[in-house]
Amino acid sequence: MAALDRYLRFAVQSGASDLHLSLDREITLRLHGTLRKVHGQSLTAEQNEAVLDEVLTDEQRRILSERMSVDFCYDLPGVARFRSSIYWQQLGLAGVFRVLPTRVPTLAELGMPPVIERLLSYRQGLILVTGPAGMGKSTTLAAMIDHLNETRHEHIITVEDPIEVVHHNKKCTVTQREVHSHTESFANALRAALREDPDIIMIGEMRDLETVSIAITSAETGHLVLGTLHTPGAARTVNRMIDVFPPDQMPQIRAMVSESLRGVISQQLIPRADGKGRVAALEIMVCTPAIGNLIRENRTFQIYSQMQIGVKLGMRLMEQSLQDLVQKGVITAQEAEEHLEHVGEAKKPKPHEEETAEATEEAEEEDG
Repeated sequence: MAALDRYLRFAVQSGASDLHLSLDREITLRLHGTLRKVHGQSLTAEQNEAVLDEVLTDEQRRILSERMSVDFCYDLPGVARFRSSIYWQQLGLAGVFRVLPTRVPTLAELGMPPVIERLLSYRQGLILVTGPAGMGKSTTLAAMIDHLNETRHEHIITVEDPIEVVHHNKKCTVTQREVHSHTESFANALRAALREDPDIIMIGEMRDLETVSIAITSAETGHLVLGTLHTPGAARTVNRMIDVFPPDQMPQIRAMVSESLRGVISQQLIPRADGKGRVAALEIMVCTPAIGNLIRENRTFQIYSQMQIGVKLGMRLMEQSLQDLVQKGVITAQEAEEHLEHVGEAKKPKPHEEETAEATEEAEEEDG
């Protein structure tokens, strides 16, 4: 058995989410969100390069040589599939391997509330899964695609970098394309997808203006589009999408987003109080006519208030989700407080938002 395969097998058996390899450093695992060294296990520069090189194809070696990094998925039969990144850094070659689920979990197994299935019942529109890196967005998105695959008779196209979870045809026909392997870029694949008779399009990451623009247009022209963004919270997600566009296009984009956006699911993975893994804390925004109006009129700072009163529609704030988990004894109050600080920082309005809010309040007072 190859050395890397042994390390990867050990990572899976340990319940780790990631394996880190770097020369002259102890092998490191990420367990329940925290990095832990495997004492007595370290690699010399020569050993490290040999271990990482043994899994690379000739094409991947070429990319690594040209770009100084390469991303791909590695299958270890009978163990797991791994999202892999090998790159050069100050000390030499390094690699990180993310353990991917061997089976796509259901929405119920992930603890997703019924509102997620309601969002997935739409035939067109945009649904976003957001949150910091390593917070389970890909797993949630895979479960959503699997739900659609089991409940519809349609064509699903995914564009990913790299393909993490392999979806087999169930009731749907699933076409998966990998950036750099099957297409030059997300934007190229999305433009082509519109000519490939899709019903549902999944975008692994909405990275730039062109990708965001095509995603919004696709949602507006009759497709159900699912995508991810590295944004904390619903309101910031809306702002991030709109802010990538030039100022003269923003009014039109706000109008398009207000009509096409169906919902935003923002999540964080919190360590369990019993030390047995992590649990998802969710913030969910459903794009009601009232919220759509706020987006169109550039008053996204008021989305938070609309979410507070939208509980009956399935909306929830991250604070509420964390408090519920504390009351049930699933997470500790300390963990909740630490993540609330992060959420609070994300929800602070930008200076121009504060000015707009003050102006709105003054206008409302005058009208009253």
